[in-house]
Amino acid sequence: MAKRVIRTDEDPLLRKHSREVTKFDDRLKELINDMFETMDEAPGVGLAAPQVGILKRVIVVDDREEDDRKRMYMINPIITRKDGEDTDIEGCLSVPYKQGTVKRATDIDVKYMDINGNEKTLNAKDFFARIIQHEVDHLDGILFTDKAIDIYVPKED
Repeated sequence: MAKRVIRTDEDPLLRKHSREVTKFDDRLKELINDMFETMDEAPGVGLAAPQVGILKRVIVVDDREEDDRKRMYMINPIITRKDGEDTDIEGCLSVPYKQGTVKRATDIDVKYMDINGNEKTLNAKDFFARIIQHEVDHLDGILFTDKAIDIYVPKED
């Protein structure tokens, strides 16, 4: 495993559409492991492959703030259903020193693949749903600042 460099918002690669994963091999496993290590060290709750310079449809997520912690990866994730709506503050490892208020669905269904190319489905709610939506946006070249109602620099404690 190796920590990778997180690209920041001025990098044009973050505005590109990621390619679907078709090859499920050791290189993909290595990418996922590296993404977890990079996210953990940052520290963050989600990371998309484009954020580490790889235009593939891969995300890792970890809602460590919840009691029933969910830590997982998703390959080729597609949000198939969105319900409810909540407005909350978001930040991003690729947009350091900024936060913004973003509307997101509170209840989503996601179709994705595992490391063996098997199709899976997941229902996610609240904060976990927010993380997944944020990371899937990265796969389509969208940053949270594109959807933010307002953007600001948070005050330091």
